[in-house]
Amino acid sequence: MFGLGASELIIILVIVVILFGATRLPQIGKGIGEAIRDFKKALSEPKEIDVTPKKDGGKEEAKNKEDA
Repeated sequence: MFGLGASELIIILVIVVILFGATRLPQIGKGIGEAIRDFKKALSEPKEIDVTPKKDGGKEEAKNKEDA
């Protein structure tokens, strides 16, 4: 796994616990898990259709109705 041994992983875990504290680790894990899940979901879903009106679209339509 990326050329990391058990001792390197333990050192990284100790540094993370020192930086964030043991109480925040579940929150960090949950956040990372949700981010990965949302990313995978976004990749598998079809693209959404943009239905927001254009800025000039409404003016041109009103102008065309007046001319007719």
